[in-house]
Parts: sequence; C-alpha cells; structure tokens
Amino acid sequence: MNENEKLFKEIADEMLEIYKAKNHDYGDSVHKTFETFGLTSFLVRISDKLNRLTTLTQKQASVKDEKIEDTLLDLANYSILALIELKKQTKE
Repeated sequence: MNENEKLFKEIADEMLEIYKAKNHDYGDSVHKTFETFGLTSFLVRISDKLNRLTTLTQKQASVKDEKIEDTLLDLANYSILALIELKKQTKE
C-alpha cells in the first residue's frame, strides 16, 4: 500500500467513526429527511457545507474548533450517505 492509499484508508476510517458518532447522537435523521424530501435533502446539506467551505477559505472562522478539514469530511460523508440511499432505492 503506497502513502496515498494509506492516507485514503485513514480518512475513510475517520469518516466512518464520524458517521457512527453522529448517527448515535442524531439518530437516523438523514434517512428520515431523505424519505420526506428525496435527493434534495442532500443537495441542501451539501450546499450548506460548500457555503461553509467557501467562508472558511476566505476568512478565519469565529467558531474556535471549526476547520476546513471537518467541513470536507462532512461533504464526503453526505455524498456517501446519498449514494447509500440511492442504492437502497434501486434494491427495493
């Protein structure tokens, strides 16, 4: 495994841990919102994260622990969760 593959795996493992923690805290809210609003629910969440990313790249965050890396991880997780919902729909 080369260095990029190792980093990719580390990031993917971190994303899974974030997913588990947030799913524990928030319940299955992402799935429930998807059931109500469809793919638009992910477009809104991803759009919010993109707006946050834009802001973070243009000025220092007021929230002390807010990092660009956190926002990028959230974007990646939302993308994966959207894919999961789409895959579940095609199986039904």
